[in-house]
Amino acid sequence: MCAAAKPMGRRRIHARLQREGVDCSPNRVGRLMRQHGICGLRRRKFKATTNSRHHFPIAPNRLARNFTVRAPDQVWISDITYLACQEGWEYLATVMDLYSRRIVGWAMQSTLDHSLTVRALEMALSQRQPTPGMIHHSDRGVQYAYGDYQDLLEGHGMIPSMSRKGDCRDNAPKSAAGGFGTLKCELGLHGLRPTREQAHRKVFEYIEVFYNRQRLHSTLGYLSPVEFELQSAAEAA
Repeated sequence: MCAAAKPMGRRRIHARLQREGVDCSPNRVGRLMRQHGICGLRRRKFKATTNSRHHFPIAPNRLARNFTVRAPDQVWISDITYLACQEGWEYLATVMDLYSRRIVGWAMQSTLDHSLTVRALEMALSQRQPTPGMIHHSDRGVQYAYGDYQDLLEGHGMIPSMSRKGDCRDNAPKSAAGGFGTLKCELGLHGLRPTREQAHRKVFEYIEVFYNRQRLHSTLGYLSPVEFELQSAAEAA
């Protein structure tokens, strides 16, 4: 057991120190972490929440594990997770831009129905306004196959794509970059059960303050999603 637990591993801590002008190697960071009993938080085991037993049409897997995207708003990935609160389960739906790993839309509520995913998608659309032809990828759960959600996709010219049944690797980037395992580790709850109000506040701070603007991603060259988008826009100008 570690005497203290920190969300970041040695590589991410090393990248943060370099940004602050501290000259050191990843190996030294790892050695100092071990000496002081510091280790990164570990993700909990995955628990499936997808209900694909429904009569709604299933879209083909148009993404087909092609996770390389060359510009913002070409591919969005959506998913749902849950948090244990004092009053019961609280569900979180997110929409992530695959290019920058930025969470562009999210919503929370105490019931797992289609209104949760619709609200998250509506937030993303209000912020980004993608051009028609963008791929929207999700699992084949009822919340994404439901008519209202599909109508919203069609109304904005988005092309639906769904993972194959029982194959979480089709949605790999959601857990590789700021996925729900990472979110639950980094929320700072550490096994505590917050109230619903506390959970909403924690998630807001995590997504809008930390994850999108401060969290360094190895897949983005150790930039935050917002920094990566700004750098890409400057290079394209």
